[in-house]
Amino acid sequence: MKLSELKTIDIVALGYRDTVNGNSYFSSNVILNNGLKNCIQLKIPFQYGYELQYLSTSLDEVSKHFKRSEWFKRYMNKSMIEEKYKIKITDKITRGCKKKELFHSRDIKKIKLSDNK
Repeated sequence: MKLSELKTIDIVALGYRDTVNGNSYFSSNVILNNGLKNCIQLKIPFQYGYELQYLSTSLDEVSKHFKRSEWFKRYMNKSMIEEKYKIKITDKITRGCKKKELFHSRDIKKIKLSDNK
């Protein structure tokens, strides 16, 4: 997929808080071009992070698919990406999840959703 073909980024994250140590963790599903032919899902595994870290990490993983872009070469936040590339980005996190509900893996998992339809 080319960056010019990317129209939407939907980020759905789950948050878990370790009450014993006070640390926050998250995992997220990132869907590129949701509902379109070239739809791709990235599953970001369980990792440490609080507040909006899920958003920054998810957008950083998406940028790795476009290594020749300015987005990959330097940090860009959500509003900068939306303005420059005309991409609609939605994000949502559900906090208070159980640890076992989060996606556990060592690697980012990439799924082409268009192949499953």
